[in-house]
Amino acid sequence: MIIREANLNDAKDIAKVHVDSWRTTYKNIIPDDFLNNLSYEKREQLWTTNIPKGNVFVAENEQGQIVGFSSGGKERSGKYKGYEGELSSIYILKNSQGKGIGKLLAKPVFHKIGTLGINTMLVFVLEDNESRFFYESLGGKVIDKVEVEIAGKKLNELVYGWDNIKGIFKK
Repeated sequence: MIIREANLNDAKDIAKVHVDSWRTTYKNIIPDDFLNNLSYEKREQLWTTNIPKGNVFVAENEQGQIVGFSSGGKERSGKYKGYEGELSSIYILKNSQGKGIGKLLAKPVFHKIGTLGINTMLVFVLEDNESRFFYESLGGKVIDKVEVEIAGKKLNELVYGWDNIKGIFKK
């Protein structure tokens, strides 16, 4: 497995992973109509905009296919004093999950945020998403629970925080 910084040529493959992983991860959590209407093209546009900003990483398998990605940077909501960084996404295709790729993708995001002089971080995750246990395994602690609405359905989102990200991943 190769973990590397994403480039613009990866936008289409990242979009495919993004949509396909949403459809499997959020099945029975988010309404099917919403998941079925996700657009590869719209996600590709999103990633074409986001990749040049940096801090987007991909996991590439031995066949050169992108099977996962991660991104992060400065905390975006402004609601959590003392938490300056944010792990904004980690998505992995279902058939590649459970193989340690999540940790491999989290590591460069934590490192990049650390190089910005930031040592606190958040991640937002739907309470019904089993990946929340991944964040707990990395030492994240629930610091808040907020209600969000997706496709007309009210869901709880957990906010995990790290008071100190130094040393979570040894360089």
